[in-house]
Amino acid sequence: MYYLYILQCADKTFYTGITTDVQRRVAEHNDTKLGAKYTASRRPVTVVYEKKFKNRSLASKEEARIKKLTKAQKLELIESAR
Repeated sequence: MYYLYILQCADKTFYTGITTDVQRRVAEHNDTKLGAKYTASRRPVTVVYEKKFKNRSLASKEEARIKKLTKAQKLELIESAR
């Protein structure tokens, strides 16, 4: 299983990624150098959206689609999932 996730950073920006283990990945973003460069200076980050996919290809396609959205559209997506 692969998961697409959206993180909200301390500066209220969003970071989108995919992983096989969301909890581990969030810990990496918050606590280690294994997190993304983008999130390193914007800690702490919290998960605001998560979706499961059966394979990496589908997760990657959705990640690419979401990264093209505006901030307002991402907020709508996050709110609709709650």
